[in-house]
Amino acid sequence: MLKKRTALGLMAAGAGALAGLPLRSALAQAAAPYPSKALRWLVPYPAGGGSDFLARVAGLAMAADLKQPVVVDNKPGGNGAIAVADVKRSPADGYTLINIDNGIMVFNSVLYQNLGYSPEKDLQLVTLLAKGPMFLAVGPASTARDAREFIAQVRAQPGKLSFASAGAGTPQHLAMELLMKRAGLSMVHIPYKGSSPALADLVGGQVPVAITDYAAARGFFQAGKLRPLAITDAQRHPSLPDVPTFKEVGIEGMEFATMVGVAVRAGTPMEHVRALQQAVRRAIHSPEVRTKYGEFGIVPDGNTPEEFQALIGGEIKRWHPLVKELGIRLDG
Repeated sequence: MLKKRTALGLMAAGAGALAGLPLRSALAQAAAPYPSKALRWLVPYPAGGGSDFLARVAGLAMAADLKQPVVVDNKPGGNGAIAVADVKRSPADGYTLINIDNGIMVFNSVLYQNLGYSPEKDLQLVTLLAKGPMFLAVGPASTARDAREFIAQVRAQPGKLSFASAGAGTPQHLAMELLMKRAGLSMVHIPYKGSSPALADLVGGQVPVAITDYAAARGFFQAGKLRPLAITDAQRHPSLPDVPTFKEVGIEGMEFATMVGVAVRAGTPMEHVRALQQAVRRAIHSPEVRTKYGEFGIVPDGNTPEEFQALIGGEIKRWHPLVKELGIRLDG
């Protein structure tokens, strides 16, 4: 009987020790410093575009600073919804990042009735990487030498010319819709899965015009393969001082910046969010990243989650009524 009781006692003690393993494992994981493993950085566009450039340059500096790998993973398609869905499937632990822009956080929710995600409920903003103006650019298929000549050509052929964009609902698309509204133009939209394929067809002559961010088009501008005609800013760009603003060519209300920032899954612990914001800020303000960004005319930001949220909120108030005024719906 004594041996039986002893055996039962050992079994109970063993079961108790095993039962405590998940708790000890969870506590050990919670106590681990963040980040203690590789970070995965999703980009909702193909490699080679402006958003991809911002993430890859910052990711290298972050990896060196944090002593952890930062893996950039391109997930194009669905106007950002595919990448957002990936984030939603990932643990809310701060190890999966996503590049977000005006399209994902501002435009999509008013353009699509069935979006598949909620920017406010599914994503936690971390920080703004940078924002900057865009350029009206034409390729070899266009004979226009300046913005006034281009506008005159489009007005003379309503509905005949097409324009490329980085995708339906992207800042590049909405900027052209705004231009058509302000200038009384009519063109056919050809959406692509990112800036890289759109600009490739623009350079190749398949489409005559696009509005594009400088980071994506810089090499083509420098090589003379694309001609910038006007900038969506209140002032000229220091790298292209001969390119006028839209206001200078007689079109008001075309001040428009594309914004690229970082978010994680909603529910991520705020201490991880703040640690990530600080890590991103250190990276983008490091000398090497500032130099690389500066070559593309990009000024790094790195604001707090609260400041970024206020910025997005202001853009929603500005753009939702304007998109409704433009009469654009992308899913009926």
